[in-house]
Amino acid sequence: MARTRSDRAASSPAAFDCVQLIVVRDGSAVVFGDFGRHHINIGDVIVLAPHMLCGMEPAGTVRTTTVYIDQDYLVDMTFWKYAHYMCDRFDAKQLFASRCSESTQLLRLGEKHAEILGPWLDELSRFSIENPGPGTFHRTQARLSDILDVIVPYLGSTGVQTASSRRTSHPAAPRHRPYTALRREAHRAAALMRADIAHRWTLAELSAQAHLSPSQLGRVFTAAFGKSPIAYLTMLRVERMALLLRNTDTPLGTIAKEVGWRDADFAARQFRRAIGAPPSQYRATIATRAGKRRAG
Repeated sequence: MARTRSDRAASSPAAFDCVQLIVVRDGSAVVFGDFGRHHINIGDVIVLAPHMLCGMEPAGTVRTTTVYIDQDYLVDMTFWKYAHYMCDRFDAKQLFASRCSESTQLLRLGEKHAEILGPWLDELSRFSIENPGPGTFHRTQARLSDILDVIVPYLGSTGVQTASSRRTSHPAAPRHRPYTALRREAHRAAALMRADIAHRWTLAELSAQAHLSPSQLGRVFTAAFGKSPIAYLTMLRVERMALLLRNTDTPLGTIAKEVGWRDADFAARQFRRAIGAPPSQYRATIATRAGKRRAG
């Protein structure tokens, strides 16, 4: 989704569960958040990882276009591009993370690039407002590809990189994405679980930390991440299991305890339900594919 807006008043810092590309079309401002404070002008692009707080103080009037992109979609694009060299989607995720290792990047592309990006940003914004949905998917994808073709070569190679703390985002179920700012309570609950996935979190404990009732937290969290807090925790644990199965020879029982499940059989069932294969088969498949890749 893309939105173009003109601002005269300061906006409070907000975080989103997606990657944001904020392109300055006209005017200037100061952006601030977890990454400090930076002055931005026409042709600057702010690239924000999911969950990064960002606010803005215009110097007069500033016009920006923000492109909101699901991180899973970007990982899939990486996989499609380099599928010949990868074993599975986790390889793509690691490559994507290494390419975008900074939580925030400020790219000083200049007015010429702003002029190039302008028509594509306007078209993407128009699709988002007038014809959102499957009907314009291919045209939306084409415009996004044009925009990324200009911006991606500069990631990690120019501008100001700032990151007080690298925060990770994890896959969510496919769904319509409204791309509204995350409620602080949902942000806090997700951060707690990401920080300690082995802890035996309960909805009651998370709701107490977020200062909401369990039912309220359930609604707020599901609206933000597309799944309940406990389902989100399960997803984090399965993903950690997959990485450990890929990169270590640690027995399944030990891995299960490390991610927060005491019962190895239960962990295996959860893994198979999410990945589509039992842990032993997944580990063997990855090892076989890696061996073939090295031989080739």
